[in-house]
This record gives sequence, structure tokens and C-alpha cells, in this order.
Amino acid sequence: MKVKDAMSRSLAACNADDTLNRAAQLMWEYDCGAIPVLDNGGATGGIITDRDVCMGAYTQGLPLSQIPVRRAMQTVVYTCKPEDSIESALALMRRNKVRRLPVTEDGRPVGMLSLSDVIRVVRSSMMDRRPEGPHAEIIETLAFICEPADAGRASGGKRGTRDVAPYMEARRN
Repeated sequence: MKVKDAMSRSLAACNADDTLNRAAQLMWEYDCGAIPVLDNGGATGGIITDRDVCMGAYTQGLPLSQIPVRRAMQTVVYTCKPEDSIESALALMRRNKVRRLPVTEDGRPVGMLSLSDVIRVVRSSMMDRRPEGPHAEIIETLAFICEPADAGRASGGKRGTRDVAPYMEARRN
């Protein structure tokens, strides 16, 4: 299987001069945990994750609207290409301990490959065989967790309650 078969094609990106507030807004609207940071030529010059945004705010003690992305982004970016195999992309993730890889062509981002994308593809490919046992349960659980948020989220709505309600109910009991 190729990266292009699993990657997310809906992609947001920001610039190093954008604020962390803008990066967080894009992550919320696109239901993602990382976005590429583009250089002046439109190529991938960095990446910013939701954790980078949080730690940037914490370590700098400023509102997100006052911190430029360049002060929190990662400048070492591991990327893959649409024609790369999933196995080689996973090996790159493992080797560098990253959960997401921008997918690039000629240095420009065309998608993002995340562990969530891979889990959803694995689950989909398992549907024909109906595997049983702990491995199947792990894949099924991870696939459920990795499902995209509700459609209303892009328009400012809250994340679907299916994610939070069962957890909160279990905590009360």
C-alpha cells in the first residue's frame, strides 16, 4: 500500500509569522494535531503540533495571539512522498518518534499521514476477514478513537459528545 492511499488530503498550513492562535484555529477547523509551516516559497519549512502550541504558551507565558509560530514550531521535519510505501513511512515515524508526516511533492505539502490515517486503513482492510482476539480489539478501539470529529466542528461547534460523554459517565460511577 502507498502513502497516497492512506494520507489525509484535506490540509491546512500556516506561515512562521502567523500566531499560535491561528495555528490552533486551523487545527480545530481541520480536526488535526499538526500542520506544516510553509516558507516564503510555499515549501514545508517546519511543522507545528498541538503540543508545540500548548508548550509555547506555557513556556512563554503569553496569550497565543502574541506568540508567532516561529517561536514554537519544529524546524526539523520528516516527510514522505505519496508514492512511498506505508511500511517505509511507518519506519520513518518509528525511527524519529513522530506521529505525523507531511506528504510532499517537490517540497510542497500535498497531504498529511498520521498514525490515525494508518489505523483507519488497517481497520478497513480487516473488515473482510473479521479477525478476532486482542489484536482485532486493539485495532477496533484505535480506529474508533481516530475517527474524525463531527462535521459541525468546522463551523465552530463543539467536538462530538460521543467522544466525551461515555468517559464522563464512567468517571461518575
